[in-house]
Order: sequence, then structure tokens, then C-alpha cells
Amino acid sequence: MKKTIARRRFLQGALILPMGWVMPSAAAETQARRQQVAAAIAEVFGPNRTVRAGKVQVRVPAISENGYSVPVAVEVDSPMTRDDHVRRIAVVSEANPLAVIAQFELGPQAALAKVNTRIRLADSQRVYAVAEMNDGTLWTGYGHSIVTLAACVI
Repeated sequence: MKKTIARRRFLQGALILPMGWVMPSAAAETQARRQQVAAAIAEVFGPNRTVRAGKVQVRVPAISENGYSVPVAVEVDSPMTRDDHVRRIAVVSEANPLAVIAQFELGPQAALAKVNTRIRLADSQRVYAVAEMNDGTLWTGYGHSIVTLAACVI
């Protein structure tokens, strides 16, 4: 009976030990992705800017079979009037080699604060969009897509 208990404890430890190595690397990867997004936003809009969540909707397919051409739609809740409009929209990747995917300039003449394009994705990831309003505030939103065939491989 003692052999069974010792063997069970050994097997439990053998299963848990590798998980201890996986968890820190997953946390480190998540932190690296957050830093890449923050650096890309600072590159486009300048350092030390406050980014608020909301007003921006990003639509990407939940599953992208081919990372070479992924449709993305970004819509910002704005009336697009002279006094309240979107100036710029940046689409940012958290896992591509180049984080800034696209930038769009808008103004009060645009009827809608909405853009559609196709992008490449290197891996399953969140795709962020950051909108700069005419008053200088930054708003963000994101969509997540699982990529089965990666693109952007250097």
C-alpha cells in the first residue's frame, strides 16, 4: 500500500512540475504583448497619453483560417460633427513583428467614423484600434482572432 501512495505522489509531482515552467513563460508573453501595444500607441500618438476603453468597436473573425488576409472593421462612436469628430484611427497588433498595422486620417467631412480593411496576422492575438478625437482624447477597443495559418513570419 505504501508503494502506491508514494507512486501517486511522484506522478502528481511529475505532472505539476512542468506546469510551473509553463506558467511564468505565458505570463511573460502576455506582458511582452502589452508592452508592444503600449509602445505602438506611444509611437503613433506620442508618449504619456491616457487611453480610455470604450467608444471603439473592432470586428475581426473569431477564427481566421488564413492569417495573410484577415478582414477587420473599426467603428468609433462619434457624431462626426465639426465640434465632435475622430481625427485618427490606428490599428495595432500585439503579436506581429511590426505592431502598427494601419493608420487612418478622418475629419468632420467623413459621414461615419468607420473603416474596413484587410490585415495580416502573425499569430492568434488581440487586434487593437485606438481613436484620437478632435479634443485630443484617446479611446480604444479590441477584437480577438484565432489564426490557424500564420502570416508575417520573418
